[in-house]
Amino acid sequence: MSDDIPEDTADVVGVLTERIEAHFGMGMDQLRAAVAVAPAANPDATEVVKWHGHLVDSQAVLDRAEDDLLAALETQPSEVDDPTMGLAQRVNAAVTARDGRAQVVAWLLDPDAPGKKGLAAERLARLSRGARKGPAVPTSAPHRPAVAPASVPRAGRAVL
Repeated sequence: MSDDIPEDTADVVGVLTERIEAHFGMGMDQLRAAVAVAPAANPDATEVVKWHGHLVDSQAVLDRAEDDLLAALETQPSEVDDPTMGLAQRVNAAVTARDGRAQVVAWLLDPDAPGKKGLAAERLARLSRGARKGPAVPTSAPHRPAVAPASVPRAGRAVL
């Protein structure tokens, strides 16, 4: 699935944007505009545009976190303090979020990805067609009388 995206690439968003544009045969701006006009026309395109937006947002968060960390490191003496370690952890979390969203985009673009073929995919397709109208489980407690009727013996007591 993501084997064609090098791990050390600095431009994950750029690589995936190129793949999206090649897959749909149009630029991202055109694709976003087409999805905005008719989101139900191509559910795959709509989903890819949504996740590409999440990916772009997470890349921006990562860029800010990296900038903050670099600025803090430039002012540090030889030993890193706790606030700077917190910034490093923020960078790690941002990388994880960005990479997760990148994997979703790559999965959406891969027609042979796990879960897109076979029995699981057929079940998912049936569910997404709206076979059920209501919730899968009851959302309210069943109505029960406030007190048990006098004629019903209770468990553990002898009936006289």
